Amino acid sequence: MTIISRREFGGALAILGAQAGQLWGAPSLDETLRESMRRRKIPMVTAMTATADKTTYSGAFGKRDAESGVDVTIDSIFAIASMTKAITTTAALQLVERGKLTLDEPASKHLPELGKVQVLTGFDAAGKPILRPATKPVTLRNLMTHTSGFAYDTWDADIAKYTAQAGANLTPGTVAPLIPLAFEPGTRWQYGYGLDWTGRLVETVSGQTLEQYFQSNILQPLGMKDTSFILPPEKFDRLVSVSQRQGDGVLKENPRTQPAPPKAYNGGGGLNSTAPDYVRFMQMILRHGRGPAKEQILQAKTVQMMASNQIGPLGAGRLKTARPALSSDVDFHPGFEDKYTFGFLMNPAAYKGGRSAGSLAWAGVYNTYYWIDPRRDLCAVVMMQFLPFADKEGVGLLGDFERAVYANG
Repeated sequence: MTIISRREFGGALAILGAQAGQLWGAPSLDETLRESMRRRKIPMVTAMTATADKTTYSGAFGKRDAESGVDVTIDSIFAIASMTKAITTTAALQLVERGKLTLDEPASKHLPELGKVQVLTGFDAAGKPILRPATKPVTLRNLMTHTSGFAYDTWDADIAKYTAQAGANLTPGTVAPLIPLAFEPGTRWQYGYGLDWTGRLVETVSGQTLEQYFQSNILQPLGMKDTSFILPPEKFDRLVSVSQRQGDGVLKENPRTQPAPPKAYNGGGGLNSTAPDYVRFMQMILRHGRGPAKEQILQAKTVQMMASNQIGPLGAGRLKTARPALSSDVDFHPGFEDKYTFGFLMNPAAYKGGRSAGSLAWAGVYNTYYWIDPRRDLCAVVMMQFLPFADKEGVGLLGDFERAVYANG
C-alpha cells in the first residue's frame, strides 16, 4: 500500500478541487483575471498560487507597455517595493538566530544615531514642530513590527507636515533619513520606516551590503534568480512599465527606462522580482523555514514567530492617506482588527470567501500583493504596476482573484 503525506494529500485535494470547481461552474482563474482586468481597466497582471512544494496556478495577462505591445509573461519583472520588508525581516531574524542581534536590546547599540531620536508631539502656533527626546529606546522588535514610531509621511499627516517643512527626501525606494518619531516606541502601530533601519542593522552587523547579504543567505538558496536591488541591462526587456492614475480615473503609463543602480539598499523597499520568485519565498514560510534543497533558511520556531501576533492588543493594517496620489486609504479587512507579526499583516478572522484565519500578507506600493495561508497549505501572489497603492480597482482585482482561488480549491 502506498502511503502519502498529509501535505501531498492536501495538494491532491487542491488540484481536484480546482478541477471540480470548473466542472461545477466556478469561473477558472484565467477567466477571473481576464474579466477583472477588462472590467477594471487594469493593463497587466501576473498571478501564481502554490502549495509548499508545487505551483498550482500561474497566469500572465496584458502588455508590458502600450508602446511595444509586448506580452507580459509569468517571469516579467516588477518593482515589488514593500514586499521587500518580509525578506529584510527574514535577514534580521537569521542574525537573531546566530546571536548577532537580539530583539529587545536598544538598536542604538549598533546604530548610535537611533539613541538620539526625538518624538514629534505637534506644532506650535507659528507652525514650528514641537519635539522632545524619546523616553524609550527603539528596538529591533519595534522596527520589525512598525511600533517604533518611524512613520511614513504617506499615511501620517503630522510627519508629512514635518517633512515638507524640513525638505526631507522621503521618495519611496530610497533609504529614509533620520526623522522624528510619530509616537513613543511600542505605544502604537503605524506603518513606516522601521524596515529601512532594520536593513541598516543587517548591513552593520553582517559587514555586507543588503544586496550581498540577501543574495548569499536568502535569494540564491531559494532559487530567486530574478530578485535583486539591481536590474542588469540584459533583464530590462522583462521589466514592466509603471502607470499613475490621473484625476479623470485613467491610468497614464510612464515610459520604461533602465533603472540606475541604487546608491544605498533599502530594507523597506527597492527589490525587483517576479511572481515565481516570490512564490519561492512564500513556500519557504509554508515549509517552516526550509529551502527547496531542505536547507534551513530559518528555524521552525522563528517562522512560528513570523506567524504569530507580535503587537499585543494593538491593531494593525488601517491607514489614512496624507498623499492620495501615492496611496488611497488602506483597510484590507473592513470590520475586523488585524495584527502584525514579524514581517506580515495577520488576520485573526477569516476573509469571507477567502483566506483562512491566521493567514499572512502584505503588499507593495505599486499594487503588488501576496498572502500565505498555512491552514490551507496555500500561498498566492498578484502583481500589477501602478499608483496609487490600495487603488480600489487594484484591490478589487485582488479580491476577485482570491475568491476565485478558494472557489476553485
